[in-house]
Amino acid sequence: MTGLQVLDIARDGIWVMILVAAPMMIVGLVVGVVIALFQALTQIQEMTLVFVPKIIAIFGAMLVALPFMGATMAGYMTRVADMIVTGG
Repeated sequence: MTGLQVLDIARDGIWVMILVAAPMMIVGLVVGVVIALFQALTQIQEMTLVFVPKIIAIFGAMLVALPFMGATMAGYMTRVADMIVTGG
């Protein structure tokens, strides 16, 4: 393998990691902002209030996005395996 092929695989791997993590990160961000807004509006300053709703929301997003995540990672692995089989 050449250095260019290694960089292509690494770039694709980083892109796959971003695509796989994005649904959970976006849901966590949205839930965190909504809860922070709720806390600011009601002046409830409880630090642990954000954890349970965020965990539940991220778990739900993971369940919904699991087929997409699996297909994305399987596609990447197929491309890497094809490159290994063909020798580059």
